[in-house]
Amino acid sequence: MRLRALLENDSLGLRLLGGEDELDRTVRGVMTTDLRDPSRYLSGGELVLTGLAWRHEPEDSERFVRILAAAGVAGLAAGEAELGAVPEDLVLACGRHRLPLFSVVEDVAFATITEHVVRQVSGERAGDLAAVVDRHRRLMTSGPAGGGPEVVLDLLRSDLDLAAWVLSSTGRRIAGPTAAGAAPEPPAEVRAQLAGEQLAALREGRRGPHRMTGADGVTYSLFPIRSGDTGDDVRETVLFDWLLVVGADADEWPEERLDLLHGVTQLIAVERDRRNASRTVRRRLAQEVLELVQTGAPPAEVAARLRVAAPVLLPGLGTAPHWQVVVARVEWGVTAAEGNGGGGGAREGVARDGVARESGARQSGVREGGRAGSAPGGGGAPGGRVAQSLLEEILVDPYASGPEPSDRIAVAYTGDEAVALVPLPALADGPYDGGVDAEGLHADALLAAVREPLSRGLDGDGRLTLGVSAAVHSADGLRGALEEARHARRVAAARPGRVCAAGHQELASHVLLLPFVPDDVRRAFTARLLDPLREYDRRHRAELIPTLEAFLDCDGSWTRCAARLHLHVNTLRYRVGRIEQLTGRDLSRLEDKLDFFLALRMS
Repeated sequence: MRLRALLENDSLGLRLLGGEDELDRTVRGVMTTDLRDPSRYLSGGELVLTGLAWRHEPEDSERFVRILAAAGVAGLAAGEAELGAVPEDLVLACGRHRLPLFSVVEDVAFATITEHVVRQVSGERAGDLAAVVDRHRRLMTSGPAGGGPEVVLDLLRSDLDLAAWVLSSTGRRIAGPTAAGAAPEPPAEVRAQLAGEQLAALREGRRGPHRMTGADGVTYSLFPIRSGDTGDDVRETVLFDWLLVVGADADEWPEERLDLLHGVTQLIAVERDRRNASRTVRRRLAQEVLELVQTGAPPAEVAARLRVAAPVLLPGLGTAPHWQVVVARVEWGVTAAEGNGGGGGAREGVARDGVARESGARQSGVREGGRAGSAPGGGGAPGGRVAQSLLEEILVDPYASGPEPSDRIAVAYTGDEAVALVPLPALADGPYDGGVDAEGLHADALLAAVREPLSRGLDGDGRLTLGVSAAVHSADGLRGALEEARHARRVAAARPGRVCAAGHQELASHVLLLPFVPDDVRRAFTARLLDPLREYDRRHRAELIPTLEAFLDCDGSWTRCAARLHLHVNTLRYRVGRIEQLTGRDLSRLEDKLDFFLALRMS
């Protein structure tokens, strides 16, 4: 805005005392000060407001005005409340330095002038940035990516002083400002919180932008970056849409600025869709390999297809890779009890007689793109399509920035299941980036960084289960790896929680048997052993169930268990005795310990 515009608003109470020829100066900000030397707080272009408390003698005016002129301020407005009329020595000093001078009537607060200037300057900056963004949008939609989201984030930083980042649905950093002096990005735990809040808000239908104060004490505003490939069901997209996080509170922003930020999200969405489309080749490779594996093609044919896929998935790698298979399934229509351990997961893939049946993924060919089917009970949302995008996100190192790590991942999906073919460098070469050791990917590690946001995004009626195979070194082992990953996923489905995983290591333990125990048998077994203890805890608050869990975790060691529970050993012995009395079991016997252990695992 121009200085001249300030005189056109009578409510500001400004009267020009000098510098009429300089009224076309641009005002870029406003500052209120009574410091004798405010130069360290000036960057040029400000309207400086002062109550003249710095003036003790006429010579002070010359010194003060000289400092303002050297800093390049736009003008000076002096209040009349302290000294009455503005001193003549200040008028003369401003004239010598060609600095426009205004007086502010006593009944107008500096805050009124400050609010007006800030509102006008912000609106003009937003308009300027909107024009820049519009030009950039045309460049991106008609040609190459032209710098990607970082260019727009740098514009927000330089023109509107807004620190902003683009995050994935799980909180992984996709892009951030690159200009010098940019604010530090939110820490990992805060990014996970922000992603979880956004997913929950979208699932609940709350209107954005959404606001949240993170664990770092900063208030953030959250804008969804919606995919161009949207469906009728919000569950199809919210779990893999990007998120624009702005380090500011948008609650009192004018409509113009909110419109601008929504335009920025549309611009970044173009890049998101472009990157998503670039995965088509990898998805097609996964589809072709898995169709060969599932139909029992000769190993030589599968190996030939792998030789074609390896250069695409591992460009520049000279050695033949090992491979792992990861299977994921997203189910809709899961009740709260089932999602939190009510036994619903154990029913999946298991018949009434307790025998595991062929999953839908085995009965149908693997497809890439399109709607391959609907998840059971989910009202038509294709769980496999969501699982595909989630696997592509989960299998990226959570500490890696940008989309490049996804080049190592090929994922296809069926109606309700996604299958990832993950190449690993030869294990003899040692560990490689992404937290993979000599055994390859680990199921629990894959979910460590994404469990919180995805649990919130699935809360209400969704569930994600995931299984990981062992690494295989040839095409001969891929079919077995696929079956192993599916088996591990069914083990994960028997566990409580909205997001669960199991790995091949667990298929050699008792957990392999638990998913295939019929529901009525599970309920009867756990009720017979644990219901007496639960009822006693409910009536007496005796904490017998936690005591039993700790006792078994400590392998029956009285001293270690007492220390863990912060109890005297005699108190622990009393509680264990009460458990034995209520259940008729003896916790010194291995058989009874095993029964209790299994009952707790199945409960």
